[in-house]
Amino acid sequence: GDTLAMEFTVIDYSIFVLLLVLSSAIGLFYALSGDRQRTVQEFLLANRNMSFLPVALSLLATFQSAVAILGVPAEIFRSGTEYWFLGCSYLLGLLIPAHIFIPVFYRLRITSTYEYLELRFNKTVRVFGTITFIFQMVIYMGVVLYAPALALNAVTGFDLWSAVLTMGLVCTLYTTLGGLKAVIWTDVFQTLVMFAGQLAVIIVGAQRVGGKLGRVWGGKDRPSLDPDPFERHTFWTLAVGGVFMMLSLYGVNQAQVQRYLSARSEQEAKLSCYAVFPCQQIVLCLSCLTGLVMFVYNQEHPLAPNQRHSSPDQLVLYFVMDVLQDLPGLPGLFVACLFSGSLSTISSAFNSLATVTMEDLVRPHCPGLSESRATLLSKLLALGYGLLCLGMAYVSSMLGPVLQAAISIFGMVGGPLLGLFCLGMFFPCANPTGAITGLLAGLAMAFWVGIGGLLHNMRAAEAPPPPNGTALPAVGNLTTILTTTLLAPTPTPQSPTGLQKFYSLSYMWYSAHNSTTVILVGLLVSLLTGECGGVGGPAVSRPPSPSALPPRPHAASCCGPPHHLPGAAPPALLPAPEVQAEAVLWGDLPCPGKGPRPQHRGERGWCVVGAPPPAVLLLSPALSLQGADHADATVKSNGVGNGLAPPGLQEEEEGQGYIRAAGAPTYALQETSF
Repeated sequence: GDTLAMEFTVIDYSIFVLLLVLSSAIGLFYALSGDRQRTVQEFLLANRNMSFLPVALSLLATFQSAVAILGVPAEIFRSGTEYWFLGCSYLLGLLIPAHIFIPVFYRLRITSTYEYLELRFNKTVRVFGTITFIFQMVIYMGVVLYAPALALNAVTGFDLWSAVLTMGLVCTLYTTLGGLKAVIWTDVFQTLVMFAGQLAVIIVGAQRVGGKLGRVWGGKDRPSLDPDPFERHTFWTLAVGGVFMMLSLYGVNQAQVQRYLSARSEQEAKLSCYAVFPCQQIVLCLSCLTGLVMFVYNQEHPLAPNQRHSSPDQLVLYFVMDVLQDLPGLPGLFVACLFSGSLSTISSAFNSLATVTMEDLVRPHCPGLSESRATLLSKLLALGYGLLCLGMAYVSSMLGPVLQAAISIFGMVGGPLLGLFCLGMFFPCANPTGAITGLLAGLAMAFWVGIGGLLHNMRAAEAPPPPNGTALPAVGNLTTILTTTLLAPTPTPQSPTGLQKFYSLSYMWYSAHNSTTVILVGLLVSLLTGECGGVGGPAVSRPPSPSALPPRPHAASCCGPPHHLPGAAPPALLPAPEVQAEAVLWGDLPCPGKGPRPQHRGERGWCVVGAPPPAVLLLSPALSLQGADHADATVKSNGVGNGLAPPGLQEEEEGQGYIRAAGAPTYALQETSF
């Protein structure tokens, strides 16, 4: 078993090339069919007409990358079956997005998740959220691209950077040409390849060790029920901490939300979330079974000494090549399975990064951008991020074990973003100052604990210092240090005390810890600054328009819709402190339990609808503006109490989700209790 003896056959290379060719073909097909990706909505949201099954498989493939295919079996092989209990977190981790996050995002008809932050807080919060997400995904896609190329290099001697360039460029090609529809359908194809590759390894491996999975299962230990959050993997760490990690992925991550928004209806979007649950369980089972088969196989056929000390990411490949080397085509199938995981993740990253850059950073500064130019610019952004990804893969070559690095990045940055959205949705008193301060505090906490923990573990490994005292150890040595400290935790000579104790926090708790930090700091700052969600704060006027609208308050935002988003505090009516309103409606509607309020113009006026404290009112954005006549454009501040302009006088761009229609006023009010 040395590296040179494990060369691919022609059949193996053919399978690998076939994967790349078919993925590119799907991209070309969608570039040349339908509307040929001529509009921003088609390129970024697949024209909002996808059914739930391809969306569900795409959701699965997006974060079921080569990271998991390589990392999870190595984790089971080295540390036992505890990681399997992560599956307990999937139920809540998918139900909460389906019933809380998807309805909010889908009904607003937004393109970028961060548009919600502007509607709820203000433009600054939106930009902070966007930049944080870009930072998160750019680092993560580098890890994901580097992982399978590293494995291929270790096993077959195939040039590392040739593999990185091939994958990066093929993925950039079909993402740039075919848009989100091509990304979703290539994800479906690549998911099937991943299933096939893992099944082949498990079936052949189980036959080689006698075919008794019971014997495999008996080879490992029972889970720890210790609730200590400083233990790396316990049942509670995985089942509870994992929920927060799932929420940061499936609840608020732009790559996933974009898929929900591409569904043809809200019901289809929810169905896609339900359909991911059994698929996630199957994928987790396949990865864990691979690790168990590896464990038993290794007892009968021990790894060569040079292989035993390789990085955890290469262990799976040595096992696969050893088990499958007599069966031409199957090693190629497994490596195609790895590359599928990688391609599906980085294509989603390119597409979502192009989306947030276009919608959150470019459009607000170029309001006159034509549809064709906006589409071209979106494609160029996808291309640019594809090339940037190649650069990040080089940076990733200096990181440690892939599973830990990738999940830590998501926990470190995904956690604060989850906290920011929860702050907006569930806490009416949160204001923009609190939101920004909370996000920054969450990120500071994340990097302090994450990076501090990494450095602390490296010191604990007691590696000899480099000769000149300043240079880092070579990449191989660094990988070994990280391997011994992260994937095979060794008892530390002295347990840390005080603040250093945080460095031992399990990486599975990062999301929960950091999102809680954002919420607590955000609430504290909001209460201290006293501008609860903009109530009583200065009204900010919209940009000048032909109808010369007077200013109106809306959560300190100049661009929000007139209805209240979940968690947004009600606007101030005179006198502001005394009025406890949950929603303010405009139209021919007397207030419940009261007679019609004094009218200043015709038969129209404000109606305050109250609600019990535990309820949050969701006003469907698709219906909230119906019945607002343009005849009201001449209303001045003396026409409506408190100088508020009728909310129908929005000048939202087409496609932003706010329907302008004249006619009889109709309202849709839905009460959702948490």
